[in-house]
Amino acid sequence: MKKTGGKLSRFTLYLALCLISFASVVPLLWQVRSSFMPINDIFKIPMIVVPKRFEFGNYRDVFTLVPFARYYLNTIFVVLVNIAGALVSNACIAYAIARIDFKGRELMYALSLGTMMLPASVQLIPFFIEWNWLHGVNTYLPLTVPAFFGNAFFIFMLVQFLKTVPKDYDEAAFIDGANHPRILLRVIMPLAKPALAVVAIFQFMATWNDFMGPLLFLNDSKLYTLAIGLRSFVSTFYTPWPALMAAATLTVAPLIVLFFAAQRSFVEGLAMGGLKG
Repeated sequence: MKKTGGKLSRFTLYLALCLISFASVVPLLWQVRSSFMPINDIFKIPMIVVPKRFEFGNYRDVFTLVPFARYYLNTIFVVLVNIAGALVSNACIAYAIARIDFKGRELMYALSLGTMMLPASVQLIPFFIEWNWLHGVNTYLPLTVPAFFGNAFFIFMLVQFLKTVPKDYDEAAFIDGANHPRILLRVIMPLAKPALAVVAIFQFMATWNDFMGPLLFLNDSKLYTLAIGLRSFVSTFYTPWPALMAAATLTVAPLIVLFFAAQRSFVEGLAMGGLKG
């Protein structure tokens, strides 16, 4: 009876997970399907599941209706700078907190974690006023510079990981004449590759999907990123839905590729870093 009940519970759990997964994937499938259809077939009742004829011209229209290629390059630039800033700043901060004993370390760590309790919406007005005073509006500075000053979640995750690395490595390096920067680069960072991969993945997703930041700071359409560039397809009187669905598919595609390519590193790094300590 217990064995039968266990199998039934497991079947119910798997069934629920399959239904939730299906409900999550349906919007993406509808988007991809609509990107290959003419506008009359997208909203046709009864619904057409598979396009009768694949309209590849919708993807060509993406690059002719708006400067979509420029939006793509702008986004890639902002993402790469943010990833570099996140890896450098968070690795240095986490190393100092986890490996160096200095006065006020615990207070600084607590204050850093306390920033996670501040909602992002509360910070928008002070953030804009600050960058407006620094003449950073309509530039990429507000979208890239903050990445070089650390992120509380990344710092927490890396600190938990570094606490699991024996300090014998540091002592052996000190005996050989190494200083803290050399230890960080030559000893700690190679050992922390899984956790750093998680930082890079999270930063990639956050920056790639960021809509409020570009909307708040960018006025020149030549500087638009993909998230805000998609709004260029929507107008008051007409929306080219096939081209919009194609543009949305091209925007989501790198995230899907990243998920399948880095899934193993993500799970390994999260298990080794964020869940220990």
